[in-house]
Amino acid sequence: MDRRHLIGLALSGLALASAAHASPEKSGGGKGGYLSLPTATATVLRRDGRRGVMTVETGLDVADGALMERAQLSLPRLSAAYNEVVRIAAERLLPDAPPNVEWLVVALQHATDAILGKPGAKLLLGTVMVV
Repeated sequence: MDRRHLIGLALSGLALASAAHASPEKSGGGKGGYLSLPTATATVLRRDGRRGVMTVETGLDVADGALMERAQLSLPRLSAAYNEVVRIAAERLLPDAPPNVEWLVVALQHATDAILGKPGAKLLLGTVMVV
């Protein structure tokens, strides 16, 4: 099979998948669900002076359909806010110390509520890793 055909087939499959993933209901009364966000990262300094990376996987559980639509539209703002919170957490991190996950959850939830304009989206925290 020609590579160009394979690439075209893959791109058309992605377009169909994104069209199928779009919500059929555009009204505010639709159902909510789970929204996965991009991994938030920040640079940390290690004890030996080398640089490391702190990564945080997040998602949102939204019950309200209108709030879910707003969260999907605010995805770039949420991602930027989460990266800023993770950067602040990485700056506070002492060498060879684990990250303060409790502070991270509170700060990320506060950023979520501020960007969406009201509470209702529950932050789900995945892996928090410093390498």
